[in-house]
Amino acid sequence: MGTVNVRIPEEKRDTLKIIATIEKRDMKDILTELVDDYIERHKETLEILSNPRWEEMIKKGKKEVAEGIKGKSLHDLED
Repeated sequence: MGTVNVRIPEEKRDTLKIIATIEKRDMKDILTELVDDYIERHKETLEILSNPRWEEMIKKGKKEVAEGIKGKSLHDLED
C-alpha cells in the first residue's frame, strides 16, 4: 500500500499522539480508521454525483429554487 504525508497542525498532532498512547494504538491506524469512516459517510454522495440523471435533477432543482418555483409537498412525492 502506498503512503502519503499529511500535514496536521502541531497542537492537533500532539493531542492525537496523546490519545494514541493512551489507547496503545498507532497513529497510522487511527488516521486510517478516520479516513475509512469519512469515505463511508460520503459514499452515497459519490453515487449520487456519479449518476448523470441525478446531476441533471439537482441542476434543475437549483434552477427552480432560484426562479422561485414552488416545489412539491412530501404528500405529492412518490413513495
